[in-house]
Amino acid sequence: MTRSLASAALAALSLLAACGPAGSGSLGSAPTATPRPTVTSSTASPSTTPSPTKRGTTNPRSPAGTAPTAGAPSGRTIMFEIWLVRDGTLFVTRRTRPTTVATARLALTTLIAGPTATEANAGVSSPIASGTTFDVALNNGVATVDLPASFYDGGDALARLRQAQVVYTLTQYPTITKVGFQKDGEATGWPLGRGDYADFLPPIVVASPIIGQRVDSPVTVSGTADVFEATVSVRIRDASGAEIATTFTTATCGSGCRGRYSVAVRYQVSGVQRGTVEVFSVSAKDGSDQHLVRIPVTLS
Repeated sequence: MTRSLASAALAALSLLAACGPAGSGSLGSAPTATPRPTVTSSTASPSTTPSPTKRGTTNPRSPAGTAPTAGAPSGRTIMFEIWLVRDGTLFVTRRTRPTTVATARLALTTLIAGPTATEANAGVSSPIASGTTFDVALNNGVATVDLPASFYDGGDALARLRQAQVVYTLTQYPTITKVGFQKDGEATGWPLGRGDYADFLPPIVVASPIIGQRVDSPVTVSGTADVFEATVSVRIRDASGAEIATTFTTATCGSGCRGRYSVAVRYQVSGVQRGTVEVFSVSAKDGSDQHLVRIPVTLS
């Protein structure tokens, strides 16, 4: 009898030992908390149409017309695009500013401020007069922008170019798909999107790097292009103008349609210095550079 009880106790202990470590090991490590997303310009969430306001005033009902909220994190920044003009066509660059919920208003205000001195020295300009006042209202994906009559001076072609700048700047946000324009409170037509101004895009758009940026090797060169066989070539020159790197890549579409391209280019320099990133296509006829875009940068 005593021998039977002892045997049963030993069997129970063996069973417990077999279940413990193996079972807990199969669960793996405990999950960690999901990190909070960083603030970017794409987090704009336009809401309902605000009530009428005087031009240049603030409307507390619209994210595009409000100042940063008191609870906005201090010291945080957002990066966003503004679309300026170079050689009569649209030219994109970026700005970094303190975080605000009024992202659309911030983008328009920055666009109206125009190019920096470095950009102006590189041939970038803006036909929108600095100091131009505006009101902006957001509703169901449409940003309605009220501008003074002076915005439309200079003829239809110049007015369309200014409108293209506004449309491309505002529709970078996923919550804004079209822009409706008003002249001193009167509608000028139906809302328009990027496709309505695609004729102002050059064959090659360079989104990165931007003019004046300090870059490291490898530097990522990216943007959009509509070029022969979708082939985009990239060249880097140092401060003396010597070619220090060259490569090419293929856009996602080309020869009649616009596609995206991106390529990392490695280079070597002896020290920090000025340089130029050149993006172009090669002529099928004679091998010459076509649609050349030069971006002055600092190489490091």
